[in-house]
Amino acid sequence: MSERPSWDNYFIKLAWLVAERSTCVRHHVGAVIVRDKRILTTGYNGAATSTQDCLEKGCLRNELKIPSGQRHEICRAIHAEQNAIIQGGYNGINIKDSILYCTHSPCVLCSKMIVNAGIKKVVADIEYPDDTFRKLFFEVNIEFSTLHLKDLTIAQVK
Repeated sequence: MSERPSWDNYFIKLAWLVAERSTCVRHHVGAVIVRDKRILTTGYNGAATSTQDCLEKGCLRNELKIPSGQRHEICRAIHAEQNAIIQGGYNGINIKDSILYCTHSPCVLCSKMIVNAGIKKVVADIEYPDDTFRKLFFEVNIEFSTLHLKDLTIAQVK
């Protein structure tokens, strides 16, 4: 019999599944916001609702040769963490004191939103090239960890 995944592994695997909806040509990022082991919202990186995305229009950041982790404002996409937080507000879901699981660690813009949304913990799978969030999270006591999963396969329970 296969071993069941830990809660952290389970929710990170779900974040990777959510990331499959991404319309970004550079990174597929997914986020899942959870409280008491229950999913509250999800989000992936992509263009604003009813606008053309990078799959249709091309990547402006690639055209301008902007390195990953820099100049976030030059992008059509809304980040996965932002979309997950926005979905909470849009649907009237309280995300205070929740945990955000994300495929990538947050950029500084997302980290500010995470702080003001009242999220208490962030678990990422891999490190994004922008680590400016760390000082902010330390200052406000938001717990952060990375998993570095090697195996994203779905376990077969017999």
